[in-house]
Amino acid sequence: MKRIASESRLTSIVPEVIRYCVLLSVVLLAAPAVAQIYKYTDENGIINYTNVKPATSRYSIKVIGCYGTCKRKVDWHNVKLDTDSYRQSIAQLASEYGVDEALLRALIHAESAFNPQATSPKGAQGLMQLMPATQSDLGVANAYIAEENLRGGTRYLAQMLEQFDNNVEYALAAYNAGPNAVRDYAGIPPYQETREYIRRIKILHDRYAKALGGHAAASSAVTASSRTP
Repeated sequence: MKRIASESRLTSIVPEVIRYCVLLSVVLLAAPAVAQIYKYTDENGIINYTNVKPATSRYSIKVIGCYGTCKRKVDWHNVKLDTDSYRQSIAQLASEYGVDEALLRALIHAESAFNPQATSPKGAQGLMQLMPATQSDLGVANAYIAEENLRGGTRYLAQMLEQFDNNVEYALAAYNAGPNAVRDYAGIPPYQETREYIRRIKILHDRYAKALGGHAAASSAVTASSRTP
């Protein structure tokens, strides 16, 4: 078994959370886009971290890395939708901030696949993958608390829509690459990740609109605009 690291129960100089962060960094640098870390205690009472499934049945798992935005070869036309998770919160926030509920749900699906503990290698956190600096600007104290993340992310999306005159594609590009990038390129930046991000959200948006009963409105909202931000 490939062991990433081990520690004794008697070790108390460095808090476990710090040791775990160091191990996490090592795994992310050495592993593919998605890393799955197993934590278990062996017969000697030593806590072990490994990227190989241990023989013992007593272990915990932490998955980090790729959730929505970095996935490749996904058939977004047929991937299973999630119309139930956080139904009331998403509907309420969409109404409060004037954001299309289908668009909001599509963005969450693309960002984290509705996993409130999602963490990207770049540091984006939670359901709507908020970066620490953005969290601070939005007053989000803990991005892993679903309600805080959803409110902060919805507010940020609403801000991007307002900044770019409700041009959905520009707003999505700004959400992914930052509003300055959209302004610098007078439109959608020529980044492969950003263009793919917009493509998959448009597909999911249309599908969620149909599932939620607002297909016509959502389809027209996603149509590209010729306006320059």
